[in-house]
Amino acid sequence: MAWINSIDEAHADGALAAFYADLRARRGQSTPIIEAQGLDVEALQQHLALYSHLMFAPGGVPRDEREIIAVVVSAANGCGYCVREHLGRLQYYIEEDDALQAVRAAPETIADARQRAIALYARKLTLQPHALRAGDIAALRAQGLDDADILRVNLITAYFNFVNRIAQGLGVDADAS
Repeated sequence: MAWINSIDEAHADGALAAFYADLRARRGQSTPIIEAQGLDVEALQQHLALYSHLMFAPGGVPRDEREIIAVVVSAANGCGYCVREHLGRLQYYIEEDDALQAVRAAPETIADARQRAIALYARKLTLQPHALRAGDIAALRAQGLDDADILRVNLITAYFNFVNRIAQGLGVDADAS
């Protein structure tokens, strides 16, 4: 439950009701983070369009790596709600509990070198953006990422920092600790 008024599907009307109907048709349900933004349906529509593009558009960064970024950033920010949501999605790609917990709590121990490089870049951009250097980009290139892939990793990292602040700043995260 958010700290501000949230409008769920049952209480929505107008453009928000249409948004929820479309969301239900495409994704099956809403989420607390979406409902917390219901007071500004235009921003919500743009937000979901950005999320859909970053997480689902074709490109050289596969879905599991995109979810790894979501979990690493959210864990670094202490956003329990987002960690829980995206760790659940990551379980579709990574079944071993030890590997999932490495992503969440110790990305430097991720076994796959490419995934580890992506996770460490995402964590550094989240916690120490001022400390990033060209060598951090070179480490991604060394794992086979091209510049379009690196941009995608950067955008997803920035996006989840944005979403974590929405969740935490509006209290969506309050019950997820």
